[in-house]
Amino acid sequence: MTWTVTPEPFDSADAALLRRDYYDEVASRYWGRPATAEEIDEGLTEDGADRLTAPTGDFVVGRYGARAAACAGLVLVEADTAELTRVYVRPEFRGTGGGGLLLAALEDRARAWGLARLRLDTRHDLVEARGLYAKHGYQEVPAFGRSPYADHWFAKELRAA
Repeated sequence: MTWTVTPEPFDSADAALLRRDYYDEVASRYWGRPATAEEIDEGLTEDGADRLTAPTGDFVVGRYGARAAACAGLVLVEADTAELTRVYVRPEFRGTGGGGLLLAALEDRARAWGLARLRLDTRHDLVEARGLYAKHGYQEVPAFGRSPYADHWFAKELRAA
């Protein structure tokens, strides 16, 4: 099987399920227990996903074979900078190359928009994410925000393709 990564509306059926799974995993890890359906619904309410569409952002879905297996978005935060968000690969597809393809797709899209850098924040317990970013050239940088859910900040300078 192979991966494909394509732009998709953040609220398509597959994208909505991936965003829900993403929120379930990060919330469950944070709380140290499974998140309830109500907590997931609350977290997804007004979570800013509407910014994951032009002109303020973008969203991609990765499919492994025909199965929706991963997603990632970017949101413009400055004239030359976007922030990666909702980078998620379902656990059963981790280690198959999908995370790197998500990053590459958003980096290409950011370059097409003329952006110079991508940045992101993540938590200490999201070990897989931190490893993915480091493997793909994201460098740890000083904090650029004050989110209570961020322990590590990364950035990558984009070069013309």
